[in-house]
Amino acid sequence: MKISENWLRTWVNPSVNSEDLANQLTMLGLEIDDISPVAKPFSGVVVGEVLTVEQHPDADRLRVTTVNVGQDEPLQIVCGAPNVRIGLRVPVALIGAVLPGDFKIKKGKLRGVASHGMLCGASEIDLEDKIDGLLELPVDAPIGVDIRDYLSLDDQVLDISITPNRGDCFSLRGIAREVAVINQLAVTTPEIKDVSSTLNEEKSIELATDGVARYLGRVVRHLDFNAVTPDWMVQRLQRSGIRTHSLLVDITNYVLIELGQPMHAFDLDKISGQITVRQAYPDEELVLLNEQNVKLSSDIMVIADEEKALALAGIMGGLHSRVTENTQAIFLESAFFNPLAIAGQARRFGLHTDSSQRYERGVDFELPLQAMQRASQLIQEIAGGEFGPITVVEKTDHLPKREPIDLHYTQVNGLLGYDVEKDFIRQALTNLGCKVIVSDQSWRVTPPSYRYDLVIYQDLIEEVARIYGYDHIEVALPKIDVNLSKYQDQFELTQLRQTIVTLGYQEAISFSFADAKLEKQLNPNAQPLMLANPISSDLAAMRSTLLSSLIPCVQYNLNRQQNRVRFFELGLRFDYQGASHLDELKQIPTLGLIAVGARTPEQWHEKPHNMDFFDFKGEIEEILAAGRVSVTYERSERSWLHPGQSAEILLNGQSIGYLGRLHPSLESNLDLGVTWVAEMDQSAVLQPYVSNFTELSRFPSIRRDIALLIDDKISVKEIQQLIKNTGGELLDSTWLFDVYTGQGVEEGKRSLAFALLWQHPSRTLEDAEIKLGMDQIINVLASTYQAILRAS
Repeated sequence: MKISENWLRTWVNPSVNSEDLANQLTMLGLEIDDISPVAKPFSGVVVGEVLTVEQHPDADRLRVTTVNVGQDEPLQIVCGAPNVRIGLRVPVALIGAVLPGDFKIKKGKLRGVASHGMLCGASEIDLEDKIDGLLELPVDAPIGVDIRDYLSLDDQVLDISITPNRGDCFSLRGIAREVAVINQLAVTTPEIKDVSSTLNEEKSIELATDGVARYLGRVVRHLDFNAVTPDWMVQRLQRSGIRTHSLLVDITNYVLIELGQPMHAFDLDKISGQITVRQAYPDEELVLLNEQNVKLSSDIMVIADEEKALALAGIMGGLHSRVTENTQAIFLESAFFNPLAIAGQARRFGLHTDSSQRYERGVDFELPLQAMQRASQLIQEIAGGEFGPITVVEKTDHLPKREPIDLHYTQVNGLLGYDVEKDFIRQALTNLGCKVIVSDQSWRVTPPSYRYDLVIYQDLIEEVARIYGYDHIEVALPKIDVNLSKYQDQFELTQLRQTIVTLGYQEAISFSFADAKLEKQLNPNAQPLMLANPISSDLAAMRSTLLSSLIPCVQYNLNRQQNRVRFFELGLRFDYQGASHLDELKQIPTLGLIAVGARTPEQWHEKPHNMDFFDFKGEIEEILAAGRVSVTYERSERSWLHPGQSAEILLNGQSIGYLGRLHPSLESNLDLGVTWVAEMDQSAVLQPYVSNFTELSRFPSIRRDIALLIDDKISVKEIQQLIKNTGGELLDSTWLFDVYTGQGVEEGKRSLAFALLWQHPSRTLEDAEIKLGMDQIINVLASTYQAILRAS
């Protein structure tokens, strides 16, 4: 939300500068995104009045003017603007003035005629040019006054980030209340006078839905539709980021920014009969003010007359009933809508309006009458008119209830961890607008109508901390009663993260939503579960794999010349296959990894080496080993993986995930290079384990190697398992250390060399025992796989 600092200071004016004011708001939880000056620095420009205009003797497009700037004598200034004329009041840059861009005004001649200054257009003083020519000031602009003072160009615009729970701060009044509390000042509100009714005319109003609890309307006739929005209002609206339209729209927008109450004006002559707030009829249509034709459904609330819908309640008015230059009378509305009835409705139609933004967060339910009076006052002051009585229709049972909250002194100090005086607590809550009933050691606090976020006593304590000031909290060691729980020997998420980061990966944190197109590319047989109200078109489906989130991260980095990218994510994927309704949707905590580029960062002592399957598999095994998870592998048949460079990860014979390279066709379609990916169930990686410690043998181990000529269709895993089962307890470990195919090995065969390590825990082994074990292994391999022992 943007707000003019000068406008804010008309409500509350603390004795702090702009920077300190911004810091105060930030420490109150209203973060300042930006402070921007209304105009760049310049000097020496004053208000002047053009006294005479004559044609330049030697230039058709130039005029010689005399200008009164409040000095003893008028100035002669040559000007080429098409709108210069006698009586015009304009900004005048005097000799010595310095304009934005360090442009200095000097005495000079234009085509032989002396010029003692410059008449300025808007752009010359860093404002927006709305016409071709000079900036035309009002006829009552005081001559000789510095233009920065007259146009308030020393003003700053505060861009404030409002959190979703603080809907009360979506107005100048709400911000002023916060500034007043922190500086212990009173808020100076504008005097709002009720405009008495001079017309005996009302519109009948019916509330036919529970989504509205209070609705006010007023008929206004005989307005001066030639009246224009005054400059002071235009200035404040523009500095609040609101474009000006017509007088009535500008006034309702002004009340919106000033008080926080959305309002709307209908063309009275385009309303047929009674006003009804109701749910839309199925397939009912409405053309909105932005000329968007929307098809409605029964869960949408509308403002309607007896024939048609007039507006989306709390969101946007309709085109048919809008106020135009031909409007003769208006119906002015102000209402309180239930936040839940408005929440999310605007996004369904791709809309995000100032009204919906406020109604979704909750508007003060006591504000509609005050806003109606303020708007009526402004309309009468600027455009006159005759006003009917204010019609108020409400459902009191559906208005929010402000329940009292009991707060005890020990709760405040116990939760904050430092002592706050009782008087400060009472005064802070009172200044926030709460009704406070004081007891000996406690308070009964009733929040004001505009504070929906104050529900439990912890909310009140948070308010006390905000007002006390986080920077006033003394630094002290926390007092903690330590109660050590029983030690759990389990691999924790923090340890898992540290292990993966040590391998050179960076953690990605992404949405659980994905691009449905990418989901289909990864798994053509899947039917993505689509969201009803996605936040964007490329986040429209629930992800069935973490790759849907990690691949766009990699693409983003590759497109920015980051050639070696490694990410991991710990998050949820959603298994919706076979689910007939949402209750059957499975949310599976998953670890996902993706790696692109070289095995190691570029360095001087090692040539670049592209990561291969075994490099990536080794990293996965390091992660699993850190959690003491023992797994096996088998060839993967997943469609999005390379059929020869991928594997299923098995724990106790059940798949817990996969690892491998993306299918080359998928890499090409996604504009990726060689890409390695893995996914594993978190529950399997983080399973608890029991630590078993075995004393190291003090006796020597004995190594024997065997080289086998064997069918290349037999997996190494099967061979190793058979060797392990046959070798018995004396065989400590075995591993593959050589693979050979080529000359001397017939087609369809390969040579595999295994190392076998033998050891006994309590004595030295004898050669005969080793020979017996080796012979058993060779015989079983020969009989089972027709393996042939190769000579060394």
